[in-house]
Amino acid sequence: MEFDEQTVLGALFGQFDQNLVQIENRLGVYISARGNKVLIEGPEDSVARAREVLKGMHQRLLTGHEVDAGAVESLIMMSNEPTLDGIITGAPGGTPPIMIRTRKKTIVPRSATQIEYMKALIRDDVIFALGPAGTGKTYLAVAQAVAQLINGSVQRLILSRPAVEAGERLGFLPGDMKEKVDPYLRPLYDALYDCMPPEQVERRMASGEIEIAPIAFMRGRTLADAFVILDEAQNTTPAQMKMFLTRFGQNSRMVICGDPKQVDLPGGVNASGLADAVNKLEGIEGIGTIRFSTADVVRHPIVGRIVEAYEGKND
Repeated sequence: MEFDEQTVLGALFGQFDQNLVQIENRLGVYISARGNKVLIEGPEDSVARAREVLKGMHQRLLTGHEVDAGAVESLIMMSNEPTLDGIITGAPGGTPPIMIRTRKKTIVPRSATQIEYMKALIRDDVIFALGPAGTGKTYLAVAQAVAQLINGSVQRLILSRPAVEAGERLGFLPGDMKEKVDPYLRPLYDALYDCMPPEQVERRMASGEIEIAPIAFMRGRTLADAFVILDEAQNTTPAQMKMFLTRFGQNSRMVICGDPKQVDLPGGVNASGLADAVNKLEGIEGIGTIRFSTADVVRHPIVGRIVEAYEGKND
């Protein structure tokens, strides 16, 4: 391969060629670089995938996106999808066919399932996003919600989680109720701050445009002109889930995220509201269901291997 734009080659190869080493290790090829030329040796299919990954990395850099180990890993995974023609390298001019623009960054899909999820976030009124940690379920939903809040297509952003702990007890934590539940809502705050400047988040929260609250605070409300996200939905009961879903109002979108295999409901409660809702509602017009797998984990590659190991033992 030969690259015309040499100013990005340092970022393309990575410090001490770490990006090239990552591709070599994952695809079983040998890569040597000299100047702006790269030689790839190995099995034909693997060489073809390596070429696509390098082209995708180069295109990302030319369009102003960073290339880190996670981005390289996601491109490697996507290079194995025969239906992703044009997704990796982008359309003419370097613009991917689907993306989410927020104030702080432009987000592009990192796996085949993320592409379908991002399409569903635009298309469907209610979306169930199921799968293990690290697949981008909540993060992409928050990013899409922020984008719609900024462009004015919704007036409010409401983020909610059930205040169910993974083995802890709220009563033993210090502070008032807000101080007790805030740590459990922290992932939602983190996603928000990654998509918007902190001062805007604080201002919009103070004005009520952005609300973060436990699911119990949703009872009795009608959520109109809002983008509503329920995180950790596997920890709702069927009654809580029904209550939440029936809050849906005019000109709204609702995203329900959760991992059916990580239920932390208290002892004696066996039925998860998430599984119950998907069983009852999947296939209804306007309701989309996206299922992520360990192959879609976009955190450090070891997270995917950890999830696979635990799921294997549970099976």
